[in-house]
Amino acid sequence: MDWIKEASTSAQKSDAVFFYVFALSVVFLVFITALMIYFVIRYSRKRHPKAEQIHGHTGLEILWTAVPLVLFLTIFYYGWTNYEYMRKAPADAMEVKVNARQWAWSFEYPNGKQTKVLFAPVNRPMKLEVRSLDVIHGFFVPAFRIKVDAVPSHTNTTWFQATRLGTYDIECTVICGVDHSLMLSKVVIVPEDAFKAWYFGGPDAPEPKPVPDAPRPAAPVPPPAVALMDAKGCLACHSVDGKPMVGPTFKGLFGRREEVVEAGQRRTITVDEPRLREAIRTPMKSVVRGYPPAMPAVALAPAELDEIVAYLKTLHAPAAEHP
Repeated sequence: MDWIKEASTSAQKSDAVFFYVFALSVVFLVFITALMIYFVIRYSRKRHPKAEQIHGHTGLEILWTAVPLVLFLTIFYYGWTNYEYMRKAPADAMEVKVNARQWAWSFEYPNGKQTKVLFAPVNRPMKLEVRSLDVIHGFFVPAFRIKVDAVPSHTNTTWFQATRLGTYDIECTVICGVDHSLMLSKVVIVPEDAFKAWYFGGPDAPEPKPVPDAPRPAAPVPPPAVALMDAKGCLACHSVDGKPMVGPTFKGLFGRREEVVEAGQRRTITVDEPRLREAIRTPMKSVVRGYPPAMPAVALAPAELDEIVAYLKTLHAPAAEHP
């Protein structure tokens, strides 16, 4: 019966309330249906061709008022106490900052590590401080039964304690733009030793490996620069195929003339290699007109910066796309 074991303590609490209400509903469905059948047979026209006047019964009226009231209060108490449990994180919970933006999630740990996937140790509480960098989003982990809104300029909190190893979906529940359906991530629950080795292992420590759900066909291996940009969060706002997103597409960017805003003044520039490097290091110094000034500075080693710039220079748009 291991398949029915919930993936977190919050799921256990939530499911307990659900099954309690469900069991009461089934009991009353059977009771009322049986009572209806009994009345149909007991008081049918054949048995009682002449109708009789039925007067009130004080005892029954008190009973069918008191019983539902007591059951309602038990449901309220059960639900409220579990709600309080799910809202108050334990004092020893690790706090992780969850940042939502169009259209990606990012996670920042107390030691400064940042990831696009939420790593957590099994049987350890994790407190999530959820906020949005642009519009309203909804942070939802169905397997854990936790959901909280990500709101600009405000931090909402929730927490979980996973009870099973595995990989679980993170979804956005608020329609937040054209790529809302692609705003997905994962919670990867790993053994505590593996999590500690990654968390305390420095910047080069390998990320914990998720437990595979099922064998899958191998995906095409992207170029190293694409994998690097994906890991740094660049592809959450920029495309490499010309698709419009939050920021300008990388396709055909090198050599293109762009109108930018610098120090409040509009200028037309040619995107050459120095401009690419400057835009990555200090993105707020020069913002392409028509796009929001929302790009954070990206921490890159010199070799990583060289690799990304070299790749961007290869993304020439077809000649027909240029005026």
